[in-house]
Amino acid sequence: MSEQLQGVEVQVGPQGRLVIPASLRRAWQIERGQILIARLDGERLVLEKPAQVLRRVKGRFAALRGQPSLADELIAERRAEARREAVS
Repeated sequence: MSEQLQGVEVQVGPQGRLVIPASLRRAWQIERGQILIARLDGERLVLEKPAQVLRRVKGRFAALRGQPSLADELIAERRAEARREAVS
């Protein structure tokens, strides 16, 4: 996105609505009816496409790939305990 498009004023309209200016919609390639995710980041309101959120979350947990699943370990422990109880 060009420097010129990064700082565009928008006004809060009736019912708290914001209109994303056409220049930003074109630059960001968003269309009418498209879903965006809104979140607060400190004092900022951030809008993201769902695919961007998914990439960010996957990146955050990428270090866990290949690690043992804690859920699988818990299930295995519970099943082992159930077998011990059944034998008693």
